[in-house]
Amino acid sequence: MPDSQLVDPFGRRITYLRLSVTDRCDFRCTYCMSEDMVFAPRAQILTLEELYAVADAFISLGVRRIRVTGGEPLVRKGLSSLLTRLGAREELEDLAITTNGSQLHSLASTLHAAGVKRLNISLDSLRRERFAELTRRDQLDQVLAGIEVARQAGFRRIKLNSVIQKGRNDDEVLDLVDFAVARGLDISFIEEMPLGSVSSHQRQITFCSSDEVRERIEARHNLVRSSHSTGGPSRYWQVAGTETQVGFISPHSHNFCGSCNRVRVTAEGKLVLCLGHDGALDLKSLMRRHPGDRERLRNALVEALQLKPEKHHFNTDDQVQVVRFMSMTGG
Repeated sequence: MPDSQLVDPFGRRITYLRLSVTDRCDFRCTYCMSEDMVFAPRAQILTLEELYAVADAFISLGVRRIRVTGGEPLVRKGLSSLLTRLGAREELEDLAITTNGSQLHSLASTLHAAGVKRLNISLDSLRRERFAELTRRDQLDQVLAGIEVARQAGFRRIKLNSVIQKGRNDDEVLDLVDFAVARGLDISFIEEMPLGSVSSHQRQITFCSSDEVRERIEARHNLVRSSHSTGGPSRYWQVAGTETQVGFISPHSHNFCGSCNRVRVTAEGKLVLCLGHDGALDLKSLMRRHPGDRERLRNALVEALQLKPEKHHFNTDDQVQVVRFMSMTGG
């Protein structure tokens, strides 16, 4: 089966998989989950062998980039064995991981040795009290220490991810950019997505567009449009005179669906074809009904791609447009 068959009805070739290994997390970020989360029973989560089987099927169909996500992926026991197997796949151009940084002080070297090439680290505030408010955990010092350890571990690139909200952390945009520049890191600013019901804030009031964030940065830094790409939805600008790339992920203000090249698989084995839609294909049931049937799994993926929607329809009001939290989908 040629890899060109992993194409959706709109001619978009899928080359990028975001693979969630757990829905659990040691933080409770206010825009990502509720304080009292109910996590899936362990029997409902894909085993490490099943996760590899999914990744293997996608790789055989032309996927060349895999990002491991959660929840917080580094709380998944035995993760390094999965990463080592994926890191050994010569077909992969990029193996990356998204993390909140809480475990990097002890695991960064292990991740690099396993073959992880890039890290994305969530960091929404550099102020201890605010960080604790946004994440519901007082662990900023641990995250910052993890970033420093990761810088020494040899990754190809490290990027910070910051969800910016008006009245909550928008006054830290320049501080976050300066933090990245001083350490030779990249940074992406993300518009909050309407996933799951939140009680900590009103999204309509706290929404901060990428254009507003960029204007604040340009008050201090000269931004030059960049051709840099990591295969994801970020549009990048170079901070002139530095190594730092500033990205903007703008699901509301600058819809990036036209060039979408990615799908997600949740920790429970649901194939999510679009972040902005609730529909999903249950890969776990298929694999457990037909264990080891690689061809059946590949065919199911090819067929499912024909249902991928053209685009999402996020808006900035407080209506919950997708019931599941981001932690359930995989970031």
